[in-house]
Amino acid sequence: MVFFTSLGSIFPVIFIIALGYVLKKRHWFHHTFSENVSKLIMNVSLPASIFVSVFKYLKLEVLENLSNRLIFTFLSVIIGYLVAYLMIKAVKMRDGRRGAFYNAVVNGNTIFIGMPLNIALFGEQSLPYYLMYYITNTISIWTLGYIFLENDPMEVDSKNRKRSGINWKKLLSPALVAFVISFIFLALKVEIPKPIFNTLDYVGEIVTPLALLYIGIVLADAGLHSIRFDKDTVLALIGRFIISSVVMIVLVKLAGHYINITRNDLNTYVIQSATPVFAALPILTNETKGDIGYATNVVTTSTILFIIVVPLLMTILKFL
Repeated sequence: MVFFTSLGSIFPVIFIIALGYVLKKRHWFHHTFSENVSKLIMNVSLPASIFVSVFKYLKLEVLENLSNRLIFTFLSVIIGYLVAYLMIKAVKMRDGRRGAFYNAVVNGNTIFIGMPLNIALFGEQSLPYYLMYYITNTISIWTLGYIFLENDPMEVDSKNRKRSGINWKKLLSPALVAFVISFIFLALKVEIPKPIFNTLDYVGEIVTPLALLYIGIVLADAGLHSIRFDKDTVLALIGRFIISSVVMIVLVKLAGHYINITRNDLNTYVIQSATPVFAALPILTNETKGDIGYATNVVTTSTILFIIVVPLLMTILKFL
């Protein structure tokens, strides 16, 4: 039963990636289409999606009641980045992959896959707990996650030497600005006029389908042989599925000594910590001049393997 639930949550993702692949092979898309999609997502659709998501899924009363959960969700992210750093150093990972690797280990697809799967497995009562992880994941992507991508271009020449430090102009991306503004509006209880909210909602809803089409197009250009389990990909999958889950289990168990931890806490945070790599990673990697092929590979392989990972995690959770 759990297997079919996980399969149901993954099927739309695989289908849209396959659709992008097939349509690209049939020459439906102009060679500039993927670049145009990347700009549309990064500058228009993604900011709209994030802005609307905050108002859709976050409530001030929920934040007040469950805000202490943010301590171990953020701590899990910090540990994840530290583990990824050690893994990168251990294998001497090459330029262009490091930023994507950090994100693959730490940041998951919490909206398109994580939320519907969580509701299907644990019911609507688990949604407030999911929201705490959603906040952590979103902030992680648009702060440290984006910084690591921005500072890890694949190609470096004398005119464009490798960046060091934080590029604040790049960091203040439209997506992060939208997240900050939406949080301010939420705190101030600003009412968004319904026509404007609905319009932003429509614009934001195209993010995931377009990002998945983009992945399919990249796969078509690179060839299916580009889907592989090389050393860097296997390490990313170990970090995403095993290390992240173990870290979360330990943190939730430790937190139980200080706050009232429920079954929903444990179930939700463990499943969310192992969701596949977020679909927009190849888009962000393209924008920051990283290794798009590698970013696409970790998204695709993690999404496919998640079908197997969910039943295994659910079995483990029964004994915790």
